[in-house]
Amino acid sequence: MIVVVLLALALVSVPLTGGRLRLLGQLDLRGMWLVTSGFGIQYVVISVVPSIDHRIALGVHLLSYALAAAFFVLNRRVAWMWLIGVGGGLNLLAIAVNGGVMPASDWAVRVSGNVFADGEFANSRPVANPRLLPLGDVLAIPDGWPLANVFSVGDVMLVVGVTLLLHATCGRRATALAAAADELVVGPRTDAIVPGSQAAA
Repeated sequence: MIVVVLLALALVSVPLTGGRLRLLGQLDLRGMWLVTSGFGIQYVVISVVPSIDHRIALGVHLLSYALAAAFFVLNRRVAWMWLIGVGGGLNLLAIAVNGGVMPASDWAVRVSGNVFADGEFANSRPVANPRLLPLGDVLAIPDGWPLANVFSVGDVMLVVGVTLLLHATCGRRATALAAAADELVVGPRTDAIVPGSQAAA
């Protein structure tokens, strides 16, 4: 949830800094269905049917990241997509080597106040003998703060990458370049009154 909220804030930051979100339409992103499907099935497993068979949940969780990885590969030439891909890749690596679950540190879980219900699938939780724990959810927003939760270094890289991509595409400089391009194609405005034109008429 925290990553989704931060991504929404990154989107809002574009118009607040003089950019234009309509310029997102110029991004030639391929395979959008891959990333939307990945997020969709991950949401279903985590929030809609958390009591689903544990083995199925693990497989679906890994599949959601595999779909997102395919999307990043297809769009690797897009500005800052490499940073988004690295962040997602680090998350996928940590999940893959820990049996389909993102390992969370005891400290992060305790600070965030997270509670895990027995028998329900949690995509992030402490695991026995975690592998590559530094890539797991070892960071936390404290309990009692808005959006209290655990998160990873990969999550941070992913959010920073999306923010940079948005501002590279829609930021103030991109807006200025788009306006200059429009003027070259359409030409300067001619509706201004030229001195002496009324007299000539």
